[in-house]
Order: sequence, then C-alpha cells, then structure tokens
Amino acid sequence: MQRYETTSVQNITQQYVHWFRHSAPYINAHRNKTLVLMFGGEAVQHPNFQHIIHDIALLHSLGIRLILVHGARPQINQNLQEKQIETPIHLHRRVTTRESLACVMNAVGSIRLEIEALLSMGLANSPMFGARIDVVSGNFVTAKPYGIRDGVDFQLTGEVRAIDTDAIQRHLDNHNIVVLGPTGYSTTGEVFNLLAEEVATKTATALHADKLIFLGKKQGLLSDQGKLLRELTPQQLEPYIKHFQQLDHEMALHLQGAQTASLSGVHRVHLISYAYDGALIEELFTRDGIGTMITDAHYEDVRTATIQDVGGLINLLRPLEEEGILVYRSRERLESEISQFAVIERDGMILACAALYPIPTAKNEIRSAEIACVAVDPAYRKSNRGSQILHFLEEKARQEGILQLFVLTTRTAHWFLEHGFQTASVDDLPSARQELYNYQRNSLVFKKILM
Repeated sequence: MQRYETTSVQNITQQYVHWFRHSAPYINAHRNKTLVLMFGGEAVQHPNFQHIIHDIALLHSLGIRLILVHGARPQINQNLQEKQIETPIHLHRRVTTRESLACVMNAVGSIRLEIEALLSMGLANSPMFGARIDVVSGNFVTAKPYGIRDGVDFQLTGEVRAIDTDAIQRHLDNHNIVVLGPTGYSTTGEVFNLLAEEVATKTATALHADKLIFLGKKQGLLSDQGKLLRELTPQQLEPYIKHFQQLDHEMALHLQGAQTASLSGVHRVHLISYAYDGALIEELFTRDGIGTMITDAHYEDVRTATIQDVGGLINLLRPLEEEGILVYRSRERLESEISQFAVIERDGMILACAALYPIPTAKNEIRSAEIACVAVDPAYRKSNRGSQILHFLEEKARQEGILQLFVLTTRTAHWFLEHGFQTASVDDLPSARQELYNYQRNSLVFKKILM
C-alpha cells in the first residue's frame, strides 16, 4: 500500500514537472503584456472566486499587466429588492433612476472592497503568502448618458465616453493592478451606471491590450453538436451573437465585446468559465487552452487548397523532394489529393502547405490521421506560417472527430516536438499505416493526442 501511494505521488509530481517545463514559453510570451480581465457579479459570488484571485495574483507575479473589470448585476438586484425599489429593463439595460443609484454605488463599492481585500491576503501556507500587490481604482472612465431610446429615458444609465489611458498606463508601469467597475463619471460630476462588458471592451481597445478575457458561466462557445469551438474569427461570431441575444444576454454581450475588440486591434479575446478551477492558467499557459479564443489574425491567410493551387504546390515542393526531405508527389497525385492540403497564399504565390490524411483504423484503434508534406517557402521560414498551417489542420482534424495525429519525418523532428508532438514508434501507428511504412526511408514517428 505504501509503495503504491509513493508511486502515485511520483507520477503526479512528474506530471507537474512536465507541465511546468512546457509552460515556460507561454510565461515568457506573456511577460509585460497587458491583459484586461472581465468578470460579472455572479463570478464574485461563486465559490471558485477565491481561486480566481489566487490565479490573478500569480499572473501579476509573472510580470503580466492586469486591468480587472467587474460587474455587479446580482448585487444591485439584491440591494434594489431590499429597498423595494423597482427599475424597468429596456433593450436589456437597466433604467437607472436617481432613487436606485445609491443601490448601484453601494454594490459596486462593496465588490471593489472585496477584491482589494482578497488581493491583500498574505497568510502563511496560502497561495497569497508573500504576494505584495497594490490595487488601484479611480475615475478612469468618463461616461455620457445613454439617452432616450424608443421613447424610454434611461436617466443615469450611461455608456463609455472615454478611458483615461495615460493614468492607467502610469499605474501599470508602477506594477499596480487596476480595478474598474461598471460606473463612469461625467464632466459635470454625475455618476452613470454602465455595462461592465462595455467598460472592458473600451478599455482593452483604448489601451491596445494584448488580450481581453471574459469570465462567464460557460466554458466557451459550443457548436450545434455541443463541442467546444476553440478558435474563431470575429466575422464568424455574427450568427452566434444573434442566437444568444434572446437566449443568454451575458453570452451575447461577451460575444459582442469579443467581436468589437478583435476588429479594433486586440490580438486575442478569450471566453472561459469562472466556475472552472484554474481556467485562467490553462487558457494562458497551455497550447490548446480551455475555452474559446477569438482572433482576427490566425487564419487570414490559411485555406483549403484547390485544383488551381497545384502548380504553386509543385514549385514549393520540388526542391524539398530533390533534397530527400519530402516524398516525391507527382502532379497527378497532387491533383487527386488536393482536398487534403491546406495552403497559405499571398499575391498568387503559395508560401506554405501541409496535408491531413485520415488513417483507416480498426474498431479497437483510436481515430487517427497523419500530417504530411509540411513545407514553407525558404524566404518565409522565420515567420510563423508553419505553425499557422499546422494549427489549421489540427482544428480541422478535431472537427472531423480525429483524436490522434501522427507525423513521419527525417529532418524536422525538433520542430514537431516544439509544437506538442511526442516521440513514438512504428508500432504506435494504426495497423493500416504500419503496412505502408517505408523502412528504407527510416522516418522518425511522432504523435499528438487531440483533446
């Protein structure tokens, strides 16, 4: 029994060491980057919120510049109920009367104090021990009235007019965490009730933030089949926004914010769950993440090849085939297999390509596919186009229900290891692919499990 427990602990330790080593590139990539993190009042009430605070403290300790934007809808509703004050909702926005404003300010102030208190914890034997964090909040958001819509006067409900980016940047430069709530101030000294999602989106775009992260109820965006959509462009969000406008207003706001921010220059927008312990860490420091990422840059040049691309593929592949790096493919073979290829094209020139070949599998074998013919034009090999096209095919494989990818290579082993593949053997290949293995070529085998 003792021996079994020791082995189990060793396995867990080894898993931790393996993960920590592989997270190093992501830690380096995020250092000194600016992240805007938005969570609603529901997240503050959730039992997992204390873990979220611990993860925020960890991100801060790794040199990430953080702006936290919190909502307060359930807390405001509770205050209004206790005061027996009713406020109408129109166009999914609360009409904030002067009578109800005190309830709004009380809820927002209470949450801000709770966040500051949690970030000040420093008990021994706790994740916050030794973490000296200075939290700053203030009048960084200038607001204006939302006005009269459909004949309804929204009174002290407002929208963002401007973000004081200079002041926020100064505090970030001083290694402070900036906290913003769903309120803003007018030049006449009035307080306006705002949408926290709008505050987060406007702040991220004004600061040219590297990432905007929405913590919501759901893990991310799901397909009609219930599968997690790991990566989308802002243009692909449009039907989902329309779908959720009547079903889930929080998700609709997150998607609208994600689309606006992505089209306005925010490099990455992430949708993750506040209920999932460690979601922030997994999303930022693992290759596949845990939620949905929206980006306008990733797939802009990647597409499935067409018959018109055969000539360009031949020009790209022939030099590599002559060197023995790639297996020779005739024009006829390329034409028959063209739908398996993905390419990156610029001005009519094929800059990169790769192919995804499903492997026939027996009933007792995992659904598998082979990635082959990965090639990048020599003039562009210092770019990330190889990574882009590999990721494109990985996503395509996931959509087709592929659970395991294989690569056979003679020259680029390290590159595939850097992209999450692991050393395997010929015996690990599905039986149908083993039969076709060329022992004379003696290619190394690598595999990757798709989650």
